Amino acid sequence: MTTALITGSTAGIGAAFARRLAADGHDLVLVARDTKRLREQATELHDRHGIEAEVLSADLAEDAGIETVAARLSDRRNPVDLLINNAGFGNKGRYLDVSMADELKMLKVHCEAVLRLTSAAAEAMRERGRGGVVNVASVAAFLPRGTYGASKAWVVQFTQGAARDLAGSGVRLMALCPGFVRTEFHERAGMGTDNIPGWMWLDADKLVEAALGDLARGKAVSIPDPRYKALMGVVKVVPRGVLGGISSRTGRKYGPQ
Repeated sequence: MTTALITGSTAGIGAAFARRLAADGHDLVLVARDTKRLREQATELHDRHGIEAEVLSADLAEDAGIETVAARLSDRRNPVDLLINNAGFGNKGRYLDVSMADELKMLKVHCEAVLRLTSAAAEAMRERGRGGVVNVASVAAFLPRGTYGASKAWVVQFTQGAARDLAGSGVRLMALCPGFVRTEFHERAGMGTDNIPGWMWLDADKLVEAALGDLARGKAVSIPDPRYKALMGVVKVVPRGVLGGISSRTGRKYGPQ
C-alpha cells in the first residue's frame, strides 16, 4: 500500500486527486487549513474505499505550516510515495491594485512552499529509489500575465529542472498545467465566471486521470486536454509583443492577475 500526500485536498483539483487515489487503493495524507473539512473528507474516503486517511492541518502561507508538512514528507518510518502540490489561489485585481501582502502570500504558497515540500519529498524518495511529485501549475505559466502567471511559470521551470537533475533516480517530477477547471478557485478569489466560454471548462476528475497517465509515462510537463494543447501550440508561434497584449486583455476578462 502506497501513500500520497495532497495539499489543498478539500476542494477542486486536490479533492479530485484524493478521490481518484483513494479509489485506486492509496492511503492518503490530506493537507488544508480547514480541519473540519479535512476530517469530513478523511472519514468519507475511508468509509467508501477502506483506505487510511491522515489529516494534517497547515497553512502554507506560513512558515510553521510549511515546516509541518515538510516534516511529514521527511518521515522515513511512514514514507510518502506521491506528493501532489496543489494548494494555491488567485488574487482579484490588476498589478498595483493588489496589496503587496497578498502578492507575497501568493509567492509563499505557489513558489516557496512548492520548493520546500518538493525538496523534502524528493530527498526521501531518492533514498528509496522511487516516488513521484506533481506540482500543479497552470496554462497561465505560458502567458505574460501578472503575478499569478509568473508564479506558475516558476513552478513549471523549477519542476522541469528538478526532473532533469533527478533523472535515473527513480523519482518522477511533473508540472501539471490545466486551464479553467470547475472548482471553488474563482469563487474564493471573488472572480465571476459567467463570461468564460463553456468549451474552456475542464472536468476535475478527467483532468486527474489524464495527469496520472502523463506521470506514469514520465512526462515532466502535462497539459491534460487537447483543446489547451492546441492553444499552447499557438502561443509558441505568436510574437511575444502581440501575445502580451492578447494575454492582458484576456486575463482581465477571464482570469486571476
